[in-house]
This record gives sequence, structure tokens and C-alpha cells, in this order.
Amino acid sequence: MAACERDAMGSLAFDREGGGGFRLWPLFSAAAFRRKLVDALMCGVSQQRRKGGGRGGFRSATLARRRAEKAAPPPAPAESGRRVRSERLAELLKAERGEAGSEEAERAETRRKAEALERLQGVVSRLQSGGEGEDDRRRGAAEEVRRLAKEDPEARATLAMLGAIPPLVGMLDSGDVNLRVAALYALLNLGVGDDKNKAAIVAAGTVHKMLKLIETGSAPACVSEAIVANFLGLSALDANKPLIGASGAIPFLVDAFRDAAAAPSHAQTRQDALRALFNLSLVPANVSHLVDAGLVSDLFAAVGDMEVSERVLSVLSNVISTGEGRRAVSRSSEAFQILVDVLNWSDSPGCQETAAYVLMVMAHKAYSDRAAMVDAGVISALLELTLLGTPIAQKRASRILECLSVDKGKRVAESSEGGGDGGGSISGAPAVSAPLCGVGPEGRGPEGEDDAGMSEERKAVKRLVQQSLQNNMRRIARRANLPQDFAPSDHFRALTASSTSKSLPF
Repeated sequence: MAACERDAMGSLAFDREGGGGFRLWPLFSAAAFRRKLVDALMCGVSQQRRKGGGRGGFRSATLARRRAEKAAPPPAPAESGRRVRSERLAELLKAERGEAGSEEAERAETRRKAEALERLQGVVSRLQSGGEGEDDRRRGAAEEVRRLAKEDPEARATLAMLGAIPPLVGMLDSGDVNLRVAALYALLNLGVGDDKNKAAIVAAGTVHKMLKLIETGSAPACVSEAIVANFLGLSALDANKPLIGASGAIPFLVDAFRDAAAAPSHAQTRQDALRALFNLSLVPANVSHLVDAGLVSDLFAAVGDMEVSERVLSVLSNVISTGEGRRAVSRSSEAFQILVDVLNWSDSPGCQETAAYVLMVMAHKAYSDRAAMVDAGVISALLELTLLGTPIAQKRASRILECLSVDKGKRVAESSEGGGDGGGSISGAPAVSAPLCGVGPEGRGPEGEDDAGMSEERKAVKRLVQQSLQNNMRRIARRANLPQDFAPSDHFRALTASSTSKSLPF
């Protein structure tokens, strides 16, 4: 049998078989052509390697590989789809792990809340336990409520919702002092920062039970301190202010404020009582109760204590909101003298502002109060305050001076109409005029006045007016961009020599 023969060009091929027949192969088969091309390329590469020692062949092979990569078709869409699905699967697995972690955290938080709720329920159940021999258990539960509600707003709300307030209020009727103290401080902490709890504590009858403990007269100091602290917390709610004021708690708070002044160890009780009185003084209906309890005289007596002076003056500013409160201030001995002294406290601007407010209100309401202020030397203090005080204090001092200057004009007019008899008084009050730096007997201005015949107060006012004029001149010079050592002319001095306190900025 003859084998398949092919010439060099692959033009004809015969396959002779047993029958002597033959079959003609295609002249240019695609597979045969590719094999020929590959053989030729491989033959050339091998020859080039043999001739060039390998370096050039390697470069040619590299170039051929790069050309083949460039000519290679892009990856099939199926491969891209598989890659995208793999990335999406990885993202889903990652998100699933994150969700599993968050679910685990939520389950842990739920377990924690369930345990806390169970613990609070146990505390409330111990509070509600009754019978003999249960006082120690109830006191321990009250102390636990005090500890839990001290800094946890959520615990305060939860304990109140579970019914902790009524049994705590009921403990105030116990004969055990320690149990009463524990219940009072537990109620105090339950009401801190929670208006709903404050209202619920008052609605449960706490105020009347505390007053009942006070009326017995045998309440120890620890119980009184706890009651004062509770009144402070409960009076912070506006809805509770009228109820506490009308209940009779104000005399107890005034006594606590007065008695604690003599005992340095009770400084906190004094502060609590004063702050509670301030809260109650915000309601005008309570002012009459404050006046009847003698608070006004106690406030003026405490003004000199720098630890409470600013809050004392704040209470006074609330008391004078009613006519009864203003009358009580007018009747208080040395009230205006004390307020005038406060105006000179340059190291306490807050006290100056509040004292000026009290004097301003009093000056605008009654002439007799204005006359008493002048007698107390208020004008010199007000002039100094208009120069050296804070902007608020300056404004209030200027308004008081304006009010006093109006009174002076009225008195001058009445004196001239009365034939110059020098009376000019209203309702029997002595005529009072504002100090003047007027014209001297021989010339105009301060230089022509005889200082020897002037009182010390008038001399001080004269110096203050001169200082005010100089300050005004400096201010005018700054506005005009003049040098600071600018000196006014003699003509200007003559024009301003007869200026009065009206030259001050109002």
C-alpha cells in the first residue's frame, strides 16, 4: 500500500488504496496552511537563535508575543459577567457579616435593658413591701433608688413609670428618721431634670407631708435640710410655684435662710433656701407671702455677705414687682443707704446693675422714695456709676438721674409760684435739689467758686462733673482725630463752666 504523497507546494495528493482508486485533497486547506505558517515561523526563529546567539531571538519572540497579545480579541462577555458576579458576591458576604455583627450588638443591648428593667422592678417591689420588720429592706431600696436616679435620666423615668413615687411619699409618715431621710433624698433625685416627676411628686401629696414633719417641731437637722433641698427642686417647675407658695412653705424657707446664716456648717442649706425663695418670688402672687414672712429685712441684712449678695439682690428685684413689695422696701430701715453702698462695689458689676435696677423701679414709683434716695447720697454714687459702671449700670443710673432732675424742676416751679418762700415741698417732704457746679460770685465756672463753703458731697459731685466734661472732650477729640493732649480754649471753658449734671450722657 502506498502512503499519502504530497509535493513541496501541496498542489496534488493521491491516496491509493486497495481498489487502485484515488482521492484528490483540496489544494489549499486552511488547517494545512496554518501548519505551514507555524512551521515556517518556528524554523526562522530557530535559525535566528543559532545565528545570533539567543539575544536577538529572545527579542523577536518577545515582540511576537506582544503583537499576539495586541491582536488577541477582548475577553468574552461571559468572563466579565463572572468577574462582576464574584465581586457582588463578595460584597454581599461582607454586608451579611456586618448585619450579623449589628444584630448581635442589638441583642446584647436588648439583654442589657431587660436586665436593668428586671433590677428596677425588684427595687420597686422592695419599696412596696409592707409589714413589720420591713423598714430596713425599704430603706435599702430607697437608698438604691437614690443611687440609680442620681445621674441616669432613663432610670428616673423608668422608676417613676414602675410606681416608685407613691411608696416613697408614704415613707414620710414613718417614725424611723433614717427611713424618712432616705425617702426624701430618693424623691429629690427622682425629680432632678424631670418635670413630669416633679409634678407627680407634688400631686402625690409630698408638700403637705413635708410641712407636717416641720410643724411637729421635732424634726432633726438632717430632715430639715432634706426638706429644703426638695422644696428647691420642686419649686423649679412653674406649675408648682403657686402651690408651694400657698401651702405655707415660705415661712419655713425664710426661717431656714435666717437660721443658717449663723451656722457656717449649714451654708449649703442657706444657699438652697435662698434659691428656693428666688424661684417662688418669680410669681407675683407669692410676694405677699414673702413680705408677711419678714423676708425683706432679712434680705437687706444679708446684702453684705458676698456669697449670697447677688442672689439676694435678685430676690429684691422680684419683690418690688408689686406695690406691697415696694412698700415693704420703703419701710425697711436703711434700705436705700444699703443700696447706695452697693453702687460703689466696683469689683461686683452684677450687684451694681441689680441695685441700680431696684433703685430705678423705686424712683419711678414714689416721690418719697426719691427724696430718701437723695438723702442717702445717691446722686454722687449715680454720677460715678455713669462714668465707671458697665453699660447696663450706666443706662440705669442715667434714668434715675433724669427722674431726679424732673423732680427738681417741679420743685423750682412750685417755689416760684409760692412767692419764693423756699417751701416747694410735696406732701411735706423737704425740698431737694440736685447738686450744681454753678456760677461763682465773681466769675463763671468752678474757678470762681469758694470750695471752703461747700459740703464734702458737693465737692465730690463737682469733681465728678469736671471728670465727665474731660471725658466728653477726649471722646470728641478722638472722633475729630485730634491729638489726645488737645486743650480747649478759654472761651470754651467759659461756655462749659456753668454745666450741670445734665451734661452727662443719658
